[in-house]
Amino acid sequence: MAHLPPNTAIFSPSVARAAASAAKDWSFVDAWLHNKFHSVGRSPPPFERNADTLRVLLALASANEAADEERLLVSRLEATVLQELQFQDQARQHHDNKDGVATPTASGAREAILASVCDNLSREGTAALDAMALLAVNSGLAFATPADLGRRMTDLAGRLNELEQTEARVQVLARYLEGEVRRAGQLADELREDGYRPANDLAKQNLEAQRKIKTIAARLPDLREKVTALAGSVGVSGLTIEQIRREEEAYLALLAQKKGLDTQVKSFQGLPHDMDQARQELENLRDDLRRITQRRDAVFEGLVERETPRKPTRRS
Repeated sequence: MAHLPPNTAIFSPSVARAAASAAKDWSFVDAWLHNKFHSVGRSPPPFERNADTLRVLLALASANEAADEERLLVSRLEATVLQELQFQDQARQHHDNKDGVATPTASGAREAILASVCDNLSREGTAALDAMALLAVNSGLAFATPADLGRRMTDLAGRLNELEQTEARVQVLARYLEGEVRRAGQLADELREDGYRPANDLAKQNLEAQRKIKTIAARLPDLREKVTALAGSVGVSGLTIEQIRREEEAYLALLAQKKGLDTQVKSFQGLPHDMDQARQELENLRDDLRRITQRRDAVFEGLVERETPRKPTRRS
């Protein structure tokens, strides 16, 4: 009813009650907006006044007041705890002054707070805190944050997956080696059953093969020097790999051109070697082609006339 003029007369009691309630709500909202904007040195902006706007503003004001009350309670609790800690520190200092022993008050307060937090944790919270502490210790993180622990957990999961895949590959290789060993044992058993015996001079052959290998290995430097010398002499004479490649490409191009010319020459095969006779024979062949073409056209026209139906003539 906020859109009604103030001088409008309301005859219905229910409408009057609704208008009064809306006016009361708008008064509360206006006071709340004025208080909030006045604290920052501004005035509330203009807005449309309707039922939806009033409902939203009332909900916002209620949530804001609840948050303010909760923050006030937290601040009061912190102030009370601070006062108690200060009182305990003063009492401890007074006691230490009497006994002549100085103790760190900050560390004691910190330990008391940590002990109180640990005592009031639930079983799940204690387990979670122990797990985070163990992860931080194993990771070597002095001041661990949840983000650091999460990254560490992700890295550990990646390494675990990689190790699992490596273990699977090693197991496959181990199974393959076991199969090869088993097949080698079976082959050895079969050879023993067949009466196979190694040659008597097998050791001598092995020594001879090793001697040949050593001899060839000793000759390798000389062979490399000879190859280098040959390569240098080839380069000095002007014959290089690039030149050989270009010559080969030119040869292949000439070979392709020769094949094309051979194809053109085959089309003139059978003509006389004399140019005049060859020209005369070519003209004769052209005359034969013209006669055959004329005959074909005549046969085609005869077929068309024969197959075309004729219209009957009218008699006058």
